[in-house]
Amino acid sequence: MRAYDYDQSRMFSYLSPEELVPVDHPLRLIREITDEALRGLSRRLTKLYSRLGRRSVPPEKLLRALLLQILFSIRSERQLMEQLHYNLLYRWFVGLSMEDKVWDATVFSKNRERLLKGNMAQAFFEAVGEQARDKGLLSDEHFTVDGTLLEAWASKKSYQKKDEEPKQGSGSRGEVLLRDTHASKTDPDAQMYRKSAGGEFKLCHMAHVLMENRNSLAVAGRVTTPLPQGEWAAALEMLAEVTQGRRATVGADKAYDEANFVADVREMNITPHVTQYQGRRSNIDGRTTRHPGYSISLNKRKRIEQIFGWIKNTALMRKVHHRGRALLQWQFTLALSAYNMVRMRSLAIHPA
Repeated sequence: MRAYDYDQSRMFSYLSPEELVPVDHPLRLIREITDEALRGLSRRLTKLYSRLGRRSVPPEKLLRALLLQILFSIRSERQLMEQLHYNLLYRWFVGLSMEDKVWDATVFSKNRERLLKGNMAQAFFEAVGEQARDKGLLSDEHFTVDGTLLEAWASKKSYQKKDEEPKQGSGSRGEVLLRDTHASKTDPDAQMYRKSAGGEFKLCHMAHVLMENRNSLAVAGRVTTPLPQGEWAAALEMLAEVTQGRRATVGADKAYDEANFVADVREMNITPHVTQYQGRRSNIDGRTTRHPGYSISLNKRKRIEQIFGWIKNTALMRKVHHRGRALLQWQFTLALSAYNMVRMRSLAIHPA
């Protein structure tokens, strides 16, 4: 018998978003990881706000909404707020009931500076990492490092000559380079750079990731000025922070096959499992390559490209939407946290 299209919308509803989200939905495990991390950061969040005045939007809801934007590739905060009006799945993840009013998109702009000063993205990243460590998902001995370029939110036309001439250049012998005399008017932290000899020069930033090799989770991330020596310096900084003097190995591509980098890594009690450069004499000799661990590290190294691919495509950071190094570091760290949670969910369902 045919049913007729009557308008049967109810005035009152007795269902909550919690009841409408399937038990096996992919976001459920991610929400559990997020909530546990935020509970540990509650006191730190409280210190960022005054005890006086009107109550703000809970920072936990703001952070969940920003994670949702990354996870579902939502291009802007205005689009995110629009979807929060009618998408019950999004409301459930953020922590809004069906009757709660959605805040204005400008709330993010006003609160981002507060969260940035409190370094909450790094704190959240570390809290997620602690959960992974408690579950035995992280390796403390074997790592991989690499860098990639993130295109800046600025055009080449904004790259103009500076008003003042530099007294000394930043070249290896003090010579004046283009980056010393020119800068972007739109994003002064961006630099004109290309990663390969045949590549196109673009205004960009350089992002670095240190990955542990057991389950390919990110354990550290940096956003720096794109410089020839920048990749090695960021790698050494992240390795020193994570290993803290413990013996370890680090895999890397042939761009890291440089005498100074290899020497510095060995001085830190870390064995460099770097791909040998074929066009000249390599700094990695038989003392390293003869061990089976070297081949294992080279095989694991490819997985770091999955992190960069996810960051650029899903998190929409191929061309960044923010300006300023500090804000980009904040956004990049939050995106790494989102990637780790997706990876942890996959490992919970399909253990490696």
